[in-house]
Amino acid sequence: MDYQSEAPKSCSWFLRIFQPALPATVMLTDPAAIAVKYRRWQTRVLFFSIIGYATFYLVRKNYSVALPIIGKDLGIDKSGLGLILTLHGMVYGISKFLNGFLADRANACVFMATALIASALLNIWFGFSSTLMIFLIIWMLNGWFQGMGFPPCARLMTNWFPPKQLATKFSIWNSSHNIGSIGIVLLGGFLVDGTFFGQRFFTPNWRLCFFVPAAIALVVAIIVWLMMPDTPPSVGLPEVEGTHVETAEQGAGEDFNAFVRRQVFGNPYIWLLSFANFSVYTLRYAVFDWGTTIMMEAKHIQIVDSKWMIAGFEVFGFIGAMFGGWFSDRFLGGRTVRACVVYMALAGVSLWLFWKIPTQSKLLTTSLLCAIGFFVYGPQCLLAIACANLATKRAAATAIGLTSIFGYASTWLSGWGMGTLVQHYGWDAAFRGLMVVAVVGTLLFIAAWPAKAHGYKN
Repeated sequence: MDYQSEAPKSCSWFLRIFQPALPATVMLTDPAAIAVKYRRWQTRVLFFSIIGYATFYLVRKNYSVALPIIGKDLGIDKSGLGLILTLHGMVYGISKFLNGFLADRANACVFMATALIASALLNIWFGFSSTLMIFLIIWMLNGWFQGMGFPPCARLMTNWFPPKQLATKFSIWNSSHNIGSIGIVLLGGFLVDGTFFGQRFFTPNWRLCFFVPAAIALVVAIIVWLMMPDTPPSVGLPEVEGTHVETAEQGAGEDFNAFVRRQVFGNPYIWLLSFANFSVYTLRYAVFDWGTTIMMEAKHIQIVDSKWMIAGFEVFGFIGAMFGGWFSDRFLGGRTVRACVVYMALAGVSLWLFWKIPTQSKLLTTSLLCAIGFFVYGPQCLLAIACANLATKRAAATAIGLTSIFGYASTWLSGWGMGTLVQHYGWDAAFRGLMVVAVVGTLLFIAAWPAKAHGYKN
């Protein structure tokens, strides 16, 4: 594939800095040397893309950790706090979709680093602000730059790893979600509480929850820019095994827009998975964004303990995603949708038990929360893998971007909707709504059961 030719040709606003890296002047031909160099670069791509994307969480989900403290400190009610989540999520989903078109034809590491720098600067602005309207503006802008974080990762993964390994490798990469979430839950909890294992270190201040992650993000952005490659040809390697046939047999000279219309928008299974993603992300963010508040108000657990419990939700989410990727490659021939059916059904069961079992036991509450994480993060990861493989590496970011519009449209329910529902009808009403969402998601995955493992001809 001519990567440079995939760059937009008529968009003067598309800065030259984002154009794909040119193929190296000298290409390796020795199979042994190629194998060694591929392993080294694949390891580097996986490591730095995980660290880079995890850092996006530090400057996105810090708001969720500080949410209850901001509400009390500034007198903002749950509807207002939820509205910030909702508008941020909507902008994020749209950005992820639109930037998918660009990222499929852009230099991945530059694209990612630029977005992370912009997000860090917006967090600093947020930390100096105190009104709901300014919060809304800043966090919507942050949503746009946050939406630029995932598409380059999708481009990297599908360009550097073959389809037969993608479920396993992508599930490893998916740990970035959990690493970032755990990191900000623990770091943010420490910053807003000021204590660690009962020892007070400083006077708590929710604004630190924005300043400190922003500083970390600026450092990581520079590292990503310097350490990550773009495509295999840009470092003198041939295209990854199992994907080169795509452009030869699926229209070598086909226009990118025509390819996207056929391979993404013309694929009914990608549409089914997009609708299913609405359900997956409703459950995921209902638990993560409101988790600390649920623990404090519905379970009567203090923030110093709840932050560790939410961290457990993320840890087991990582395990669930990893297991699902391995299981799909090992036993399902890469058909990750089929694993999603079981995962989503059990996510609903776990959520019902978390809601209905009356207990004051922190251990049991944590165990049920971990079970929800295990079964929610499975389809969150596997759904993206399915779409990336069905769209092929040429349009992977675009396909995942499409699912993201639906995923982050769910913030109307998990953000503003849930906040308003709880404020007027209590937590039981919110949990009833989440159970309906789990059932609908399971049915949509069942409808997508016949989907192929990938969209390549070979």
